[in-house]
Amino acid sequence: MTVKKIAVLTSGGDSQGMNAAVRAVVRSGLYHGLEVFGVQRGFLGLINDDIRPMDLRSVGDIIQRGGTILQTARCEEFKTLEGQQKAVANLRRHGIDGVVVIGGDGSYQGANKLNQHGIKTMGLPGTIDNDIPFTDFTIGFDTAVSIVVDAINKLRDTMTSHERTSVVEVMGRHCGDIALYAGLASGAEAILVPEVEFDLDQIATRMRENFAKGKRHSIIIVAEGVGKGEDIAKRIEKYGIEPRVTVLGHIQRGGTPTHNDRLLASRLGDLAVRKLIEGESGKGCGIVNGVETLTDIDVIVNSRRPFNMELYNLAMRLSQ
Repeated sequence: MTVKKIAVLTSGGDSQGMNAAVRAVVRSGLYHGLEVFGVQRGFLGLINDDIRPMDLRSVGDIIQRGGTILQTARCEEFKTLEGQQKAVANLRRHGIDGVVVIGGDGSYQGANKLNQHGIKTMGLPGTIDNDIPFTDFTIGFDTAVSIVVDAINKLRDTMTSHERTSVVEVMGRHCGDIALYAGLASGAEAILVPEVEFDLDQIATRMRENFAKGKRHSIIIVAEGVGKGEDIAKRIEKYGIEPRVTVLGHIQRGGTPTHNDRLLASRLGDLAVRKLIEGESGKGCGIVNGVETLTDIDVIVNSRRPFNMELYNLAMRLSQ
């Protein structure tokens, strides 16, 4: 039986473009004659029955807004069988037979549980970390990288004026893609990511030699999964380098999404609705080399996204 009523929720850390994805799900669902519901505060809202109907106007003027109008929350209770049963019971009481979950790895695991309980489910990769496999990029990643690049542009101005080194700590606990892409795009002298071993003594020595040759500033980007920026700065001070630390933190999650993130969110939101109507379930939506793809969520949550060593090596060659 095809779906007649669907719900959409955002879960985990927010990312720019989530609102664009919510808008796409709602408007695509309504276009295809479905009833569409929004769930407040992710899986917590499913358990608390915080579910409300959505119409065209409820998603008007949100495509350009960061954050998520549905709010998001962590929910330990949903990890339990009892919590999952409460959520499913609420969905069935509303007659909802399909759910689109927008979020990162934890959200995908939650979507997988809904699917196992018989709720047709689709996952959209909404996370700035770009750590969901089987899609080239995740919703919010492009905007986060742009924010980091903009910050580094500003830092270079003041670091050049004072002839100093700037250590910039960015998000990326398990995935260093923000550091990698922002580092390459901004010409960073060193990029420290959890996927690649590094020799900080060697990096510091090269930087000192560059200063001796006339270079007047340098940038080190540190993904948080490697360690704190303050700790990295202290370790290179012994080489006579005077670093200043900037921790960008949650500023990377805010702001207006780029056109790339809006397009990605719109395409994936519409794809999720169309595939639910076709009877698909338990799938994660992605775009690989420009082509829309579906992958079993069970495969996604048990896989790791490969790190782009070719891009990393390019960044290192150009940083000399």
